[in-house]
Amino acid sequence: MGFDPDIAQTRFGYGRSPVVAGPDSVDEMMRWLRGAEVTLPGFVFPTDAEMRGKMAEIRKARGRISKAEAGSAEQERLRKALRKARRAAKQEGAGWIAGTLVRRVWNRDALRERLVAFWVDHFSAPGKNDRYRYAEPSYAANAIRPHVNGKFEDLLISAVLHPQMLHYLDQNNSVGPNSRFAERKRPTKELGLNENLAREILELHTLGVGGAYTQGDVRQLAELLTGVTTVQKEGTVYISKRAEPGPETVLGKEYGTRRARMADVHEVLRDLARHPDTARHISRKLAVHFVSDTPDEDLLVSMGARYLETDGDLAEVIEAMLRHPAAWGAVGPGVGNFKQPELFVSSALRALAVPKSQFRGVKSKQLEQLLGTPLRTMGQPWRRPFGPDGFEEADGHWLTAQGMAARLQWALGVPTAVLEALPDPRDFVESTLGPTAPASVRFAAEAAENRREGIALVLMSPAFQRV
Repeated sequence: MGFDPDIAQTRFGYGRSPVVAGPDSVDEMMRWLRGAEVTLPGFVFPTDAEMRGKMAEIRKARGRISKAEAGSAEQERLRKALRKARRAAKQEGAGWIAGTLVRRVWNRDALRERLVAFWVDHFSAPGKNDRYRYAEPSYAANAIRPHVNGKFEDLLISAVLHPQMLHYLDQNNSVGPNSRFAERKRPTKELGLNENLAREILELHTLGVGGAYTQGDVRQLAELLTGVTTVQKEGTVYISKRAEPGPETVLGKEYGTRRARMADVHEVLRDLARHPDTARHISRKLAVHFVSDTPDEDLLVSMGARYLETDGDLAEVIEAMLRHPAAWGAVGPGVGNFKQPELFVSSALRALAVPKSQFRGVKSKQLEQLLGTPLRTMGQPWRRPFGPDGFEEADGHWLTAQGMAARLQWALGVPTAVLEALPDPRDFVESTLGPTAPASVRFAAEAAENRREGIALVLMSPAFQRV
Protein backbone atom coordinates (compact mmCIF):
# COMPACT_ATOMS: atom_id res chain seq x y z
CA MET A 1 0.00 0.00 0.00
CA GLY A 2 1.27 3.47 -0.86
CA PHE A 3 0.48 7.09 -0.03
CA ASP A 4 -3.02 7.78 1.24
CA PRO A 5 -4.11 11.42 1.81
CA ASP A 6 -6.25 10.56 4.84
CA ILE A 7 -3.57 8.45 6.52
CA ALA A 8 -1.04 11.18 5.74
CA GLN A 9 -3.05 13.59 7.87
CA THR A 10 -4.16 11.27 10.67
CA ARG A 11 -1.10 9.06 11.18
CA PHE A 12 1.61 11.56 10.35
CA GLY A 13 -0.09 14.81 11.30
CA TYR A 14 -2.83 16.11 13.57
CA GLY A 15 -5.73 14.83 11.52
CA ARG A 16 -8.08 16.18 8.89
CA SER A 17 -9.27 19.78 8.95
CA PRO A 18 -12.33 21.26 7.20
CA VAL A 19 -10.31 24.31 6.14
CA VAL A 20 -6.60 23.33 5.98
CA ALA A 21 -5.74 21.12 3.02
CA GLY A 22 -3.53 18.12 3.61
CA PRO A 23 -0.61 16.95 1.46
CA ASP A 24 -1.21 15.24 -1.87
CA SER A 25 1.97 13.11 -1.90
CA VAL A 26 5.03 12.06 0.07
CA ASP A 27 6.98 14.49 -2.10
CA GLU A 28 4.86 17.35 -0.81
CA MET A 29 5.17 16.19 2.80
CA MET A 30 8.94 16.15 2.51
CA ARG A 31 9.05 19.49 0.66
CA TRP A 32 7.15 21.10 3.53
CA LEU A 33 9.31 19.41 6.17
CA ARG A 34 12.59 20.35 4.50
CA GLY A 35 11.42 23.89 3.81
CA ALA A 36 11.33 26.88 6.12
CA GLU A 37 8.83 26.80 8.95
CA VAL A 38 5.73 28.94 8.47
CA THR A 39 5.58 31.60 11.17
CA LEU A 40 2.37 32.71 12.83
CA PRO A 41 2.20 36.43 13.70
CA GLY A 42 1.21 36.95 17.30
CA PHE A 43 2.37 33.50 18.39
CA VAL A 44 6.10 33.87 18.96
CA PHE A 45 8.22 31.89 21.39
CA PRO A 46 10.91 33.60 23.51
CA THR A 47 14.58 33.16 22.64
CA ASP A 48 16.88 31.50 25.14
CA ALA A 49 18.44 34.86 25.98
CA GLU A 50 15.03 36.40 26.61
CA MET A 51 14.07 33.43 28.76
CA ARG A 52 17.22 33.73 30.87
CA GLY A 53 16.39 37.39 31.48
CA LYS A 54 12.84 36.55 32.58
CA MET A 55 14.07 33.82 34.93
CA ALA A 56 16.75 36.12 36.37
CA GLU A 57 14.15 38.70 37.31
CA ILE A 58 12.16 36.11 39.26
CA ARG A 59 15.34 34.94 40.99
CA LYS A 60 16.24 38.49 41.95
CA ALA A 61 12.76 39.11 43.32
CA ARG A 62 13.06 36.07 45.57
CA GLY A 63 16.49 37.25 46.72
CA ARG A 64 15.19 40.69 47.67
CA ILE A 65 12.52 39.06 49.84
CA SER A 66 15.06 36.98 51.76
CA LYS A 67 17.20 40.06 52.43
CA ALA A 68 14.34 42.20 53.72
CA GLU A 69 13.59 42.29 57.42
CA ALA A 70 11.39 39.34 58.39
CA GLY A 71 7.76 40.34 58.88
CA SER A 72 8.35 43.92 57.76
CA ALA A 73 6.04 45.93 55.53
CA GLU A 74 8.82 46.00 52.91
CA GLN A 75 9.04 42.22 52.87
CA GLU A 76 5.28 41.93 52.44
CA ARG A 77 5.39 44.44 49.58
CA LEU A 78 8.10 42.38 47.90
CA ARG A 79 6.09 39.19 48.38
CA LYS A 80 3.08 40.79 46.67
CA ALA A 81 5.32 41.94 43.80
CA LEU A 82 6.66 38.38 43.42
CA ARG A 83 3.15 36.89 43.39
CA LYS A 84 2.18 39.40 40.70
CA ALA A 85 5.27 38.48 38.66
CA ARG A 86 4.43 34.78 38.95
CA ARG A 87 0.87 35.38 37.78
CA ALA A 88 2.23 37.33 34.82
CA ALA A 89 4.67 34.49 34.06
CA LYS A 90 1.86 31.94 34.21
CA GLN A 91 -0.18 34.00 31.77
CA GLU A 92 2.81 34.41 29.48
CA GLY A 93 3.40 30.66 29.59
CA ALA A 94 -0.23 30.08 28.63
CA GLY A 95 0.37 32.18 25.54
CA TRP A 96 3.32 30.02 24.52
CA ILE A 97 1.31 26.82 24.96
CA ALA A 98 -1.46 28.39 22.88
CA GLY A 99 1.16 29.09 20.22
CA THR A 100 1.96 25.38 20.09
CA LEU A 101 -1.72 24.45 19.79
CA VAL A 102 -2.49 26.98 17.08
CA ARG A 103 0.36 25.58 14.98
CA ARG A 104 -1.14 22.12 15.31
CA VAL A 105 -4.55 23.36 14.26
CA TRP A 106 -3.62 25.68 11.41
CA ASN A 107 -0.24 24.70 9.91
CA ARG A 108 -0.32 22.65 6.72
CA ASP A 109 2.99 21.06 7.73
CA ALA A 110 1.48 19.09 10.60
CA LEU A 111 4.20 16.43 10.28
CA ARG A 112 6.72 18.99 11.53
CA GLU A 113 4.52 19.70 14.55
CA ARG A 114 4.22 15.99 15.30
CA LEU A 115 7.99 15.67 15.12
CA VAL A 116 8.49 18.58 17.50
CA ALA A 117 6.19 16.85 20.00
CA PHE A 118 7.98 13.53 19.49
CA TRP A 119 11.44 14.95 20.11
CA VAL A 120 10.34 17.06 23.07
CA ASP A 121 9.17 13.81 24.64
CA HIS A 122 12.33 11.92 23.62
CA PHE A 123 14.44 14.62 25.28
CA SER A 124 12.07 15.12 28.21
CA ALA A 125 13.18 17.92 30.53
CA PRO A 126 10.04 19.38 32.12
CA GLY A 127 11.73 21.33 34.89
CA LYS A 128 11.77 20.59 38.59
CA ASN A 129 10.72 23.98 39.93
CA ASP A 130 8.41 26.83 38.92
CA ARG A 131 11.09 28.75 37.02
CA TYR A 132 12.14 25.82 34.84
CA ARG A 133 8.57 24.67 34.24
CA TYR A 134 7.95 28.23 33.04
CA ALA A 135 10.98 27.97 30.73
CA GLU A 136 10.02 24.66 29.08
CA PRO A 137 8.35 26.26 26.00
CA SER A 138 11.61 28.10 25.29
CA TYR A 139 13.52 24.80 25.46
CA ALA A 140 11.10 23.18 23.01
CA ALA A 141 11.22 26.16 20.66
CA ASN A 142 14.98 26.73 20.66
CA ALA A 143 16.63 23.40 21.45
CA ILE A 144 14.23 21.07 19.60
CA ARG A 145 12.14 22.80 16.93
CA PRO A 146 14.98 24.09 14.68
CA HIS A 147 16.58 20.62 14.39
CA VAL A 148 13.71 18.20 13.68
CA ASN A 149 14.56 18.13 9.96
CA GLY A 150 18.36 18.13 10.36
CA LYS A 151 21.09 15.83 11.66
CA PHE A 152 20.38 13.93 14.84
CA GLU A 153 23.80 14.83 16.23
CA ASP A 154 22.91 18.54 16.07
CA LEU A 155 19.59 17.88 17.80
CA LEU A 156 21.34 15.76 20.44
CA ILE A 157 23.93 18.44 21.23
CA SER A 158 21.30 21.16 21.30
CA ALA A 159 18.97 19.24 23.62
CA VAL A 160 21.26 17.53 26.12
CA LEU A 161 23.50 20.56 26.61
CA HIS A 162 20.62 23.00 27.01
CA PRO A 163 20.26 24.61 30.49
CA GLN A 164 16.82 23.00 30.81
CA MET A 165 18.29 19.49 30.49
CA LEU A 166 21.32 20.29 32.65
CA HIS A 167 19.01 21.47 35.41
CA TYR A 168 16.60 18.53 35.06
CA LEU A 169 19.32 15.86 35.26
CA ASP A 170 21.36 17.62 37.97
CA GLN A 171 24.38 18.24 35.75
CA ASN A 172 24.98 21.64 37.38
CA ASN A 173 25.94 19.78 40.57
CA SER A 174 28.44 17.50 38.83
CA VAL A 175 32.16 18.17 39.32
CA GLY A 176 35.21 16.01 38.70
CA PRO A 177 36.43 14.25 41.89
CA ASN A 178 40.01 15.25 41.04
CA SER A 179 39.22 18.65 39.55
CA ARG A 180 40.74 21.90 40.76
CA PHE A 181 37.29 22.87 42.01
CA ALA A 182 37.05 19.71 44.15
CA GLU A 183 40.52 20.27 45.56
CA ARG A 184 39.45 23.65 46.94
CA LYS A 185 35.93 22.70 47.99
CA ARG A 186 35.10 19.35 49.55
CA PRO A 187 32.33 17.59 47.58
CA THR A 188 28.97 17.25 49.34
CA LYS A 189 25.97 15.00 48.86
CA GLU A 190 24.62 17.55 46.35
CA LEU A 191 27.97 18.46 44.77
CA GLY A 192 30.13 15.71 43.29
CA LEU A 193 30.28 13.45 40.25
CA ASN A 194 26.72 12.96 38.97
CA GLU A 195 26.02 10.27 36.39
CA ASN A 196 22.40 11.18 35.58
CA LEU A 197 23.03 13.03 32.32
CA ALA A 198 25.58 10.51 31.06
CA ARG A 199 23.30 7.57 31.82
CA GLU A 200 20.28 9.09 30.08
CA ILE A 201 22.34 10.11 27.04
CA LEU A 202 23.43 6.48 26.57
CA GLU A 203 20.28 4.67 27.70
CA LEU A 204 17.50 6.93 26.44
CA HIS A 205 18.81 9.51 23.99
CA THR A 206 21.22 7.50 21.82
CA LEU A 207 22.11 3.79 22.08
CA GLY A 208 18.99 2.70 23.94
CA VAL A 209 18.39 0.12 26.65
CA GLY A 210 20.58 -2.89 25.85
CA GLY A 211 22.95 -0.79 23.73
CA ALA A 212 26.68 -1.45 23.50
CA TYR A 213 27.73 0.39 26.64
CA THR A 214 28.74 -0.58 30.16
CA GLN A 215 28.66 1.06 33.56
CA GLY A 216 32.27 1.98 32.89
CA ASP A 217 31.19 3.95 29.83
CA VAL A 218 28.58 5.75 31.92
CA ARG A 219 31.23 6.73 34.47
CA GLN A 220 33.73 7.87 31.85
CA LEU A 221 31.13 9.91 29.99
CA ALA A 222 30.00 11.48 33.26
CA GLU A 223 33.60 12.51 33.97
CA LEU A 224 33.95 13.95 30.47
CA LEU A 225 30.81 16.02 31.05
CA THR A 226 31.91 17.48 34.40
CA GLY A 227 32.99 20.81 32.92
CA VAL A 228 29.52 21.43 31.45
CA THR A 229 27.30 23.67 33.57
CA THR A 230 25.14 26.77 33.33
CA VAL A 231 25.57 30.37 34.43
CA GLN A 232 22.82 32.93 34.73
CA LYS A 233 23.83 35.37 32.00
CA GLU A 234 25.28 33.05 29.36
CA GLY A 235 23.39 29.78 29.68
CA THR A 236 25.45 26.66 29.01
CA VAL A 237 29.20 27.08 29.48
CA TYR A 238 32.28 24.89 29.98
CA ILE A 239 34.30 25.56 33.13
CA SER A 240 37.55 23.62 32.96
CA LYS A 241 38.33 23.87 36.68
CA ARG A 242 35.20 21.75 37.37
CA ALA A 243 36.24 19.08 34.85
CA GLU A 244 37.86 15.78 35.74
CA PRO A 245 41.45 16.00 34.40
CA GLY A 246 42.86 13.61 31.83
CA PRO A 247 41.31 11.68 28.94
CA GLU A 248 38.19 9.52 29.23
CA THR A 249 37.34 6.39 27.24
CA VAL A 250 33.79 5.89 25.99
CA LEU A 251 32.93 2.84 23.86
CA GLY A 252 36.62 2.17 23.38
CA LYS A 253 37.54 5.62 22.09
CA GLU A 254 39.60 8.13 24.05
CA TYR A 255 38.34 11.70 24.41
CA GLY A 256 39.92 14.74 25.93
CA THR A 257 43.44 15.71 26.82
CA ARG A 258 45.07 17.27 29.85
CA ARG A 259 43.23 20.46 28.85
CA ALA A 260 39.47 19.95 29.20
CA ARG A 261 37.32 21.43 26.40
CA MET A 262 33.68 21.59 25.29
CA ALA A 263 34.87 20.34 21.89
CA ASP A 264 35.54 16.92 23.45
CA VAL A 265 31.96 16.76 24.70
CA HIS A 266 30.67 17.61 21.23
CA GLU A 267 32.90 14.95 19.70
CA VAL A 268 31.63 12.12 21.89
CA LEU A 269 28.01 13.19 21.31
CA ARG A 270 28.51 13.18 17.54
CA ASP A 271 30.09 9.72 17.71
CA LEU A 272 27.21 8.41 19.83
CA ALA A 273 24.71 9.92 17.39
CA ARG A 274 26.32 8.02 14.48
CA HIS A 275 26.54 4.66 16.26
CA PRO A 276 24.63 1.71 14.70
CA ASP A 277 22.78 1.10 17.99
CA THR A 278 21.55 4.69 17.89
CA ALA A 279 20.34 4.20 14.32
CA ARG A 280 18.33 1.16 15.41
CA HIS A 281 17.01 2.80 18.58
CA ILE A 282 15.88 6.02 16.91
CA SER A 283 14.38 4.26 13.90
CA ARG A 284 12.37 1.88 16.07
CA LYS A 285 11.17 4.64 18.36
CA LEU A 286 9.97 6.74 15.40
CA ALA A 287 8.22 3.76 13.81
CA VAL A 288 6.52 2.77 17.05
CA HIS A 289 5.33 6.33 17.64
CA PHE A 290 3.97 6.94 14.15
CA VAL A 291 3.05 3.52 12.74
CA SER A 292 2.52 0.75 15.29
CA ASP A 293 3.55 -0.70 18.63
CA THR A 294 4.87 -3.65 16.60
CA PRO A 295 6.34 -2.11 13.41
CA ASP A 296 7.25 -4.12 10.35
CA GLU A 297 10.84 -5.38 10.53
CA ASP A 298 11.61 -4.43 6.94
CA LEU A 299 10.44 -0.88 7.70
CA LEU A 300 12.90 -0.72 10.61
CA VAL A 301 15.72 -2.05 8.46
CA SER A 302 15.00 0.54 5.77
CA MET A 303 14.92 3.42 8.25
CA GLY A 304 18.03 2.25 10.09
CA ALA A 305 19.99 1.83 6.87
CA ARG A 306 19.07 5.33 5.73
CA TYR A 307 20.08 6.72 9.10
CA LEU A 308 23.56 5.20 8.80
CA GLU A 309 23.95 6.15 5.12
CA THR A 310 23.27 9.82 5.92
CA ASP A 311 24.98 10.06 9.34
CA GLY A 312 21.64 10.50 11.03
CA ASP A 313 19.85 12.91 8.68
CA LEU A 314 16.41 12.91 10.30
CA ALA A 315 14.54 14.15 7.23
CA GLU A 316 16.01 11.25 5.26
CA VAL A 317 14.94 8.77 7.94
CA ILE A 318 11.40 10.18 7.94
CA GLU A 319 11.30 9.94 4.16
CA ALA A 320 12.45 6.31 4.34
CA MET A 321 9.53 5.65 6.67
CA LEU A 322 7.05 7.44 4.40
CA ARG A 323 8.32 5.67 1.26
CA HIS A 324 7.81 2.23 2.80
CA PRO A 325 4.46 0.53 2.10
CA ALA A 326 4.23 -0.77 5.69
CA ALA A 327 3.77 2.79 6.91
CA TRP A 328 0.50 3.14 5.02
CA GLY A 329 -1.42 0.05 6.05
CA ALA A 330 -4.99 0.50 7.24
CA VAL A 331 -5.57 0.32 10.99
CA GLY A 332 -5.52 -3.33 12.04
CA PRO A 333 -3.20 -6.02 13.44
CA GLY A 334 0.34 -4.66 13.48
CA VAL A 335 -0.60 -1.26 12.04
CA GLY A 336 -2.02 1.88 13.61
CA ASN A 337 -1.88 3.34 17.10
CA PHE A 338 -4.39 4.45 19.69
CA LYS A 339 -4.08 8.21 20.14
CA GLN A 340 -2.33 9.45 23.23
CA PRO A 341 -4.40 12.09 25.08
CA GLU A 342 -2.38 15.04 23.79
CA LEU A 343 -2.78 13.84 20.21
CA PHE A 344 -6.51 13.24 20.77
CA VAL A 345 -7.08 16.77 22.07
CA SER A 346 -4.91 18.42 19.41
CA SER A 347 -6.49 16.50 16.53
CA ALA A 348 -9.97 17.31 17.85
CA LEU A 349 -9.14 21.02 17.91
CA ARG A 350 -7.89 20.73 14.33
CA ALA A 351 -11.01 18.85 13.25
CA LEU A 352 -13.11 21.63 14.79
CA ALA A 353 -10.95 24.29 13.07
CA VAL A 354 -10.89 26.34 16.27
CA PRO A 355 -10.22 29.96 15.16
CA LYS A 356 -6.85 31.57 15.89
CA SER A 357 -8.72 34.24 17.84
CA GLN A 358 -9.59 31.65 20.48
CA PHE A 359 -5.89 31.05 21.13
CA ARG A 360 -4.75 34.66 20.97
CA GLY A 361 -4.71 36.15 24.46
CA VAL A 362 -6.12 33.01 26.07
CA LYS A 363 -6.20 33.29 29.86
CA SER A 364 -4.25 30.78 31.91
CA LYS A 365 -7.46 29.68 33.66
CA GLN A 366 -9.13 29.07 30.30
CA LEU A 367 -6.16 27.04 29.11
CA GLU A 368 -6.28 25.01 32.30
CA GLN A 369 -9.91 24.10 31.57
CA LEU A 370 -9.21 23.40 27.89
CA LEU A 371 -5.97 21.48 28.28
CA GLY A 372 -4.39 21.28 31.73
CA THR A 373 -6.97 19.54 33.90
CA PRO A 374 -8.35 17.27 31.11
CA LEU A 375 -4.89 15.97 30.11
CA ARG A 376 -3.98 15.25 33.72
CA THR A 377 -7.23 13.33 34.12
CA MET A 378 -6.52 11.42 30.91
CA GLY A 379 -3.09 10.51 32.31
CA GLN A 380 -0.82 12.70 30.20
CA PRO A 381 -0.20 16.09 31.83
CA TRP A 382 1.04 18.64 29.31
CA ARG A 383 4.76 17.99 28.76
CA ARG A 384 5.15 16.64 32.29
CA PRO A 385 6.14 12.97 31.90
CA PHE A 386 6.84 11.06 35.08
CA GLY A 387 10.50 10.47 34.24
CA PRO A 388 13.22 11.27 31.70
CA ASP A 389 12.07 8.41 29.47
CA GLY A 390 8.98 10.37 28.41
CA PHE A 391 5.44 9.08 28.05
CA GLU A 392 4.52 5.46 27.44
CA GLU A 393 3.94 4.53 23.79
CA ALA A 394 2.04 1.24 24.23
CA ASP A 395 -1.67 1.50 23.35
CA GLY A 396 -2.74 -0.49 26.39
CA HIS A 397 -1.37 2.18 28.71
CA TRP A 398 -3.92 4.70 27.45
CA LEU A 399 -6.95 2.40 27.05
CA THR A 400 -8.30 2.77 30.57
CA ALA A 401 -11.80 3.39 31.89
CA GLN A 402 -10.76 6.63 33.60
CA GLY A 403 -8.95 7.86 30.51
CA MET A 404 -11.88 7.15 28.18
CA ALA A 405 -14.33 8.77 30.60
CA ALA A 406 -12.13 11.89 30.65
CA ARG A 407 -12.05 11.96 26.83
CA LEU A 408 -15.82 11.75 26.69
CA GLN A 409 -16.18 14.58 29.19
CA TRP A 410 -13.78 16.69 27.11
CA ALA A 411 -15.61 15.85 23.85
CA LEU A 412 -18.95 16.89 25.36
CA GLY A 413 -17.75 20.10 26.98
CA VAL A 414 -14.86 21.73 25.14
CA PRO A 415 -16.21 22.05 21.57
CA THR A 416 -19.08 24.25 22.76
CA ALA A 417 -16.61 26.35 24.74
CA VAL A 418 -14.26 27.09 21.83
CA LEU A 419 -16.75 27.53 18.97
CA GLU A 420 -19.57 30.04 18.63
CA ALA A 421 -21.60 27.45 16.72
CA LEU A 422 -20.98 23.73 16.41
CA PRO A 423 -20.96 22.18 12.93
CA ASP A 424 -23.69 19.81 11.82
CA PRO A 425 -22.53 16.34 13.00
CA ARG A 426 -23.33 14.90 9.56
CA ASP A 427 -20.93 17.38 7.96
CA PHE A 428 -18.44 16.87 10.78
CA VAL A 429 -18.24 13.14 10.02
CA GLU A 430 -17.29 13.88 6.42
CA SER A 431 -14.69 16.57 7.19
CA THR A 432 -13.12 14.65 10.10
CA LEU A 433 -13.17 11.02 8.97
CA GLY A 434 -13.46 11.44 5.22
CA PRO A 435 -15.13 9.17 2.66
CA THR A 436 -14.10 6.02 4.54
CA ALA A 437 -16.06 6.97 7.67
CA PRO A 438 -17.75 3.82 9.07
CA ALA A 439 -21.49 3.55 8.46
CA SER A 440 -22.05 3.14 12.20
CA VAL A 441 -20.48 6.54 12.90
CA ARG A 442 -22.51 8.21 10.14
CA PHE A 443 -25.67 6.71 11.61
CA ALA A 444 -24.78 7.85 15.14
CA ALA A 445 -24.10 11.39 13.93
CA GLU A 446 -27.42 11.54 12.11
CA ALA A 447 -29.34 10.08 15.05
CA ALA A 448 -27.81 12.31 17.74
CA GLU A 449 -30.34 14.35 19.69
CA ASN A 450 -28.29 17.53 19.34
CA ARG A 451 -25.08 18.84 17.82
CA ARG A 452 -23.16 18.67 21.09
CA GLU A 453 -23.77 14.94 21.44
CA GLY A 454 -23.26 14.31 17.73
CA ILE A 455 -19.82 15.95 17.73
CA ALA A 456 -18.87 13.99 20.85
CA LEU A 457 -19.95 10.70 19.25
CA VAL A 458 -17.69 11.34 16.26
CA LEU A 459 -14.71 12.31 18.44
CA MET A 460 -15.17 9.23 20.63
CA SER A 461 -15.55 6.81 17.72
CA PRO A 462 -12.83 4.17 17.23
CA ALA A 463 -12.29 5.63 13.76
CA PHE A 464 -11.18 8.93 15.31
CA GLN A 465 -9.38 7.45 18.31
CA ARG A 466 -7.04 5.32 16.22
CA VAL A 467 -4.61 6.38 13.50
